[in-house]
Amino acid sequence: MADDKLKNIGTKLEGAADEAKGRVKDAAGGLTGDLGLQAEGKYDQFSGMAQQEFADLYEEGEGVVEKAVTFVRDKPLLSLGIVSFVGVLLGWLVFPRSKRS
Repeated sequence: MADDKLKNIGTKLEGAADEAKGRVKDAAGGLTGDLGLQAEGKYDQFSGMAQQEFADLYEEGEGVVEKAVTFVRDKPLLSLGIVSFVGVLLGWLVFPRSKRS
């Protein structure tokens, strides 16, 4: 888990660096009138923001998984009941009974 958190922090830092690099390219392109450099800067900005958002979503997903594991450890019978109910419900929806005349 510690390695995942360090990797996630690295991804966030890389995204922030890409976003900053994009802002510089965008500004330089705007000052010089180079539309290609300006577009490349916008792309880098978007890429950096996307990396940061992905890292945030990954952290949120880890939190949800940890909560689910804790719930199953604390209440194994209730968890088994919930999973059984969902399995029966899905089976009933996917494989409905055929009507007999």
